[in-house]
Amino acid sequence: MSSKLIAPSLLAADFGNLQRDIEMVNSSEADWFHIDIMDGVFVPNISYGMPVLKAISKHAKKTIDVHLMIVDPDRYIKTFSDLGSDILTVHYEACTHLHRTVQAIKAEGMKAGVALNPHTNINVLEDIINDIDLVLIMSVNPGFGGQSFIENTYNKVKQLKQLIKDKNANVMIEIDGGVTNKNAKQLVDAGADALVAGSYVFKSDNQIETIKDLKALANS
Repeated sequence: MSSKLIAPSLLAADFGNLQRDIEMVNSSEADWFHIDIMDGVFVPNISYGMPVLKAISKHAKKTIDVHLMIVDPDRYIKTFSDLGSDILTVHYEACTHLHRTVQAIKAEGMKAGVALNPHTNINVLEDIINDIDLVLIMSVNPGFGGQSFIENTYNKVKQLKQLIKDKNANVMIEIDGGVTNKNAKQLVDAGADALVAGSYVFKSDNQIETIKDLKALANS
């Protein structure tokens, strides 16, 4: 059984001390850097863009997991590859031609992920599950950090795990939103492979210890 992964979300980091927080993640037991790119159109918030990602890439020593919450992500696929993204996740709801978008991401040498909003049914992935590397299930409504976890997420993870099994696909399941020590084990038991944690990590008193505990809990 492969190790379950922890991906601290830099959306919750201290932007005034971003390099310090990146170094903290580098020295922790975290596996990935989770980077949320928001455009203020697809979601009602604007996070950070290319210059900040470029700065993060310069210092990050772990996998860079980029989550695009933007309209028309196809315009920027090559740019995000050039900026050092290892995984590029686009929203099902933002892509008119999802298969083409996924192929374009892979052509740039990145792993391709597809994110689903809380209201989107798992079955929309049936025809593309064998073409992607990762599915990101939003366990809060996208756009803001610090929201409460949506309980229906457990059911969606189980449904997705079954779809992956039925289609004999090789796909990771990532959860983003409201992940804490209260639901990490339950999410992994339902079928999750990677857990994104933002506020829970960066607002804790001992971030390194929080990541260590979350990782241990996910792999217990």
